[in-house]
Amino acid sequence: MLSISIGPVALPVAPLLLLGATFAAAFTARRLLVGDDAARVETQVWLALLVGLLAARVAHVALNAGAYGPRPWLVFDLRDGGWNGGLGLAAAGLWLAWVLQRHAHWRRALLGAGLAALAVWALFSVLVFRGFDGRDSGPQVPAVALSAFPGGQASTFEQLRDGRPMVVNLWASWCGPCRAEMPMLADAQRREPGVRFLFVNQGEAAAAVQAYLLREGLALHDVWLDGASALGPAVGSQGLPTTLFLDAEGRRVDAHFGVLNQAALTVQLKTLKRP
Repeated sequence: MLSISIGPVALPVAPLLLLGATFAAAFTARRLLVGDDAARVETQVWLALLVGLLAARVAHVALNAGAYGPRPWLVFDLRDGGWNGGLGLAAAGLWLAWVLQRHAHWRRALLGAGLAALAVWALFSVLVFRGFDGRDSGPQVPAVALSAFPGGQASTFEQLRDGRPMVVNLWASWCGPCRAEMPMLADAQRREPGVRFLFVNQGEAAAAVQAYLLREGLALHDVWLDGASALGPAVGSQGLPTTLFLDAEGRRVDAHFGVLNQAALTVQLKTLKRP
């Protein structure tokens, strides 16, 4: 599951999961100590999170410097989801190891914190993978019926596969972030003939799509209509925009909820085109 809906607001699951695990760790660590040590160990758990996030971001940017070089300000656009989880986790662990070296009597509290975080992460990871409705949101894109725009002929993703990797963008004309990223995606569609870009409109009539494309002067190809807005929930997303990245076999390599920036798209396309 990529996102959950709370009233009219859709939120990405991964940051919520990370915050939940850290909160469980900090709460447990505090409960296992008394006095000033309780507050201090809780602070160190939250500092470990910050250290891990900083290291994860720096590592991702360093490993993908070519994507960020032309637009260095995008380093600070955290919406792109660019994090190196492994190095971030290692950095957080090293921070806590340093803390433990200075405060050996915190060993029990930090061990309990780690177990609590692991339990929360494992529990909710199962729920996220299965989807909170119990459906498996695994690597294959479900066979949702789509209709071509214009024309109206019906098709499914299985029928649309042509041996190229695919970028599947779920969007709507009323969605501000969708409109913000659309010119970039349209340009990428022109520049990357080896990757198939599909623009799957969610829940709007053909007339509304036509009016939007004319108003914005967008010459998109491979526009499809999902009148029932079925694809988003089927892939575990409750909000827009959502972008799926599929390999040539139709398997989901990655997915992004929220607006994409140029650096994030460059990184994803590089991954898709990798032999």
